[in-house]
Amino acid sequence: MSNTGKNIEDKTMVVPEYPRVYLYIRIVQAKLFIDNHYADEIDLENIADEAYFSRFHFIRLFKSAYGKTPHQYLKSVRIEKAEQLLKEGKTVAEACFSVGFQSLTTFSGLFKKIVGESPSSYAARHKEMKKQISEKPLAFVPSCYAYQHGWLEK
Repeated sequence: MSNTGKNIEDKTMVVPEYPRVYLYIRIVQAKLFIDNHYADEIDLENIADEAYFSRFHFIRLFKSAYGKTPHQYLKSVRIEKAEQLLKEGKTVAEACFSVGFQSLTTFSGLFKKIVGESPSSYAARHKEMKKQISEKPLAFVPSCYAYQHGWLEK
């Protein structure tokens, strides 16, 4: 009888952990889905379906895990990818449509809200910085490091 009691205790200890881990795995799968499909036309239904949750339950769980709703996270991933494209020299329109936005106006407004400057000024600033780096690369290296490596005269 004590053996049966022990089995019940063991099962009770294991059962509460399983659902929590299982839910977390499904939320991570949904995040990875966003990370891999950010440029596609995805919405909350697609993402919630990927995790096998209802929309509202999914939003609560995702926000508790990542501090953002799935939609906020999707927007932040898209803007982050757009920043990379603009740094690489892509046009604002190319960056906008490459990351999944359908409207240049919506993209520009959201980009400015999140990054703090318009996509065109962001691209221009990075283009100018690349130009300066190519013209005077030592200006972007700490002088103590350049001196230590013999790049500056002693």
